[in-house]
Formats: sequence, C-alpha cells, structure tokens
Amino acid sequence: LTATDTAIGKTFTTCALLHLAARQGLKAAGLKPVAAGTNAAGRNDDVENIRAASNLLLPQEVVNTYCLKAEIAPHIAAAEEGVVIEFGPIKAACRTAMAAADLLIVEGVGGFCVPLGGDHNSADLAAALGLPIILVVGMRLGCLNHALLTAEAIASRGLTIAGWVANRIDPSMSHFADNLSTLQELLYAPLLGVIPHAPPGGSTGAADFLTLPAAGDFRL
Repeated sequence: LTATDTAIGKTFTTCALLHLAARQGLKAAGLKPVAAGTNAAGRNDDVENIRAASNLLLPQEVVNTYCLKAEIAPHIAAAEEGVVIEFGPIKAACRTAMAAADLLIVEGVGGFCVPLGGDHNSADLAAALGLPIILVVGMRLGCLNHALLTAEAIASRGLTIAGWVANRIDPSMSHFADNLSTLQELLYAPLLGVIPHAPPGGSTGAADFLTLPAAGDFRL
C-alpha cells in the first residue's frame, strides 16, 4: 500500500482495510517494514496502530523490520543511526506473514519513490516484493498530477494497481466530485472507496466506506 505523498493517510487506510477484512472473516495482518519516528517508549505510532488493527498477531520484528528513531526521510534517519536498510530481511518477514495470513497489507513509507539509502528506494522494494499495489490518493489540489505520476511509476516497474482509495484529507477541496471523476477515468484500476474527512469511529468507521480488492488481485 502506497500513497501520492507522505501524510496522505496510508496507515489510516491500512487499518481501515484490516478492520474490513476481519469483519469478512479473514485472518488479516499489516506490515510496516520501514518506519521513521519513535515516541518516548521507542515505538512508532503507525506500527502500533497497524498491530492493533490486525486480528492476526505477528512478532514485532515481522511487522516492523526497521524502526528508525528520527521522524525524517528514512535514508537520512538510517544514515544517522548507521543502519543499512536491506531487502532480504523484509522479504523474509513478508514470507512469514503471508504463510499465516489470508490478507496481508504491506505499507510503504512516505510516497512511492522515497529513498531508502544507497541506490535503493521504496519503489525498488515494492518491485522486489512483487505484490499488487493499493494506491491512496490524498484528495486535495494537485492530486491529479500526483496520482497519475505515481500510477506511471508503479506501471513502469511491472506492478499492478489492485485498487485505489480516495481519502478526503482536504474537506474544502474545490470541485471534489469533478476531480474524483477524472481519476476514475484516468486511473486504470478499481476505486475501492472514498473515505470522508474524519469519519466517525476513526479507521474502524472508515471501513464502512471501503471494499477489498477482488480476490484475484491479492494473494490468499
């Protein structure tokens, strides 16, 4: 699961989809392989929210392979800590989770092409995992360009968009319906739902506005 930018609602959407999957009787789990920013207890809020929304309990190191302290770009945070983000451990964690889960959502960090250090970025990680992509579009001015560029980057790596979610991060966005219609026309993937701004019940309530990708679009 990726998004058109950072702070677009990836974790919120991940949690909503996990709640929805649990309602449908699926063993559902989310992973956040790379997370940046920890609280006083040394925990990352996104990781903790994903763990809480999953009805399949997985070890912390499987859910979150790299937890970096500073809430900054992950390649900078990793360099400050002397950490090298490697794909091998992340792929191993994904294999472990996939063996136990009916539905697994692997959430990226930042946008689709965020640097991870060396010559690797989050798009390379997505390609290495080879999973279908769910794209969260933050509905605000500029989202058309961001969404189409991200979709192009996903396609260029041979990956499939299993579906996309429109998240109303700006409730006063002008011509929302027109922008939504344009994205439905130009994004060659099913719309999984429109999350209203600040839905009642948080991510649990947001599940009411979503559908899961068709069974053929994710690995059971």
